[in-house]
Amino acid sequence: MDKIKMTTPLVEMDGDEMTRILWKMIKDELLLPYIDLKTEYYDLGLEHRNETNDQVTIDSAEATKKYGVAVKCATITPNAARMTEYNLKEMWKSPNGTIRAALDGTVFRAPIIVKGIEPCVKNWEKPITLARHAYGDVYKNTEIKVPGAGKAELVFTAEDGTEIRETIHNFTGPGILQGIHNTDKSITSFAKACFNYALDTKQDLWFATKDTISKKYDHNFKDIFQEIYEKEYAKKFEEAGIEYFYTLIDDAVARVMKAKGGFIWACKNYDGDVMSDMVSSAFGSLAMMTSVLVSPSGVYEYEAAHGTVQRHYYKHLKGEETSTNSVATIFAWTGALRKRGELDGNKELMAFADKLEKATIQTIEEGKMTKDLALITSLKDVTVLNSENFIKAIRETFEKM
Repeated sequence: MDKIKMTTPLVEMDGDEMTRILWKMIKDELLLPYIDLKTEYYDLGLEHRNETNDQVTIDSAEATKKYGVAVKCATITPNAARMTEYNLKEMWKSPNGTIRAALDGTVFRAPIIVKGIEPCVKNWEKPITLARHAYGDVYKNTEIKVPGAGKAELVFTAEDGTEIRETIHNFTGPGILQGIHNTDKSITSFAKACFNYALDTKQDLWFATKDTISKKYDHNFKDIFQEIYEKEYAKKFEEAGIEYFYTLIDDAVARVMKAKGGFIWACKNYDGDVMSDMVSSAFGSLAMMTSVLVSPSGVYEYEAAHGTVQRHYYKHLKGEETSTNSVATIFAWTGALRKRGELDGNKELMAFADKLEKATIQTIEEGKMTKDLALITSLKDVTVLNSENFIKAIRETFEKM
């Protein structure tokens, strides 16, 4: 069989730990035998980011702007323990945060629905899509460890030299400070991405913040959403038979638990990070969640919504067998390949991506799965496969199809 040709490269961002191991397995077993794979490769593994002073992350984001489609492996955001483990020059920022800031996009995450993996929330009948703002807030923060007594102020100096100054707190002893920001431009992009995605998928859109407490910061998000909706989208939503509404984040959480699903829930950056993990876990597994960053200029970056599976990696290093779920990482590749095919008019590549996703789901529904799914499935007499054999089982299903 001739391999499927690609006309334009994908940007490939390699990652860390167990997901890096899976990344190679997926390429070797599921992609390279069938596709003449063209990628522009960037190693976002923590060691290489440290060697390049994180320049490689910035370069990968610029390449994504150039080529329009990227696929990213899970990466480590270092903490104090990682500083020692990897002998880092400094505590590098989240690569996802850096890339999202460069692309000014919105992250859309949705669970992968499989028969036999029922949601923990029994009334959820349809997927819930999380729309996560992908710029600013704690991911672009500035922090100070306050050494002792003193006055903390928030100061803005305008270009003409005028100042706005607010007291944050009068410290009587040690403490901590954090400064976060966002921009009207980015919030506007976020709002439009959410409204457009809702119209494209014909789903209701919820947006939630905590404007009763954050009367300027969160309220600004609420106001921008409402203004754009009324000016540009209200009539379109009415014609499509869908609804937009704003509610407080705590009210949204309560509503979500009683809802049937089938809607988009838009959240600020940190809220979206946390809530997408909750939704994906409740639907079955963190490894059963698609994630795509969409920029206002039409650039797409596909990734798994979960971390690097550190615990399994340490087992792997000891030569112990692991049963790590690779579904989200496979779907990151299929999402990117489908979009590349769509942009290039390459129907063969698009069909390949569709077929590989079907083969992945069919493999699980036939009772062949990793340990995390075996623990929660309603299917009987399932076969628990290790990391490598699960990927090989998907290849067998794919070949039969």
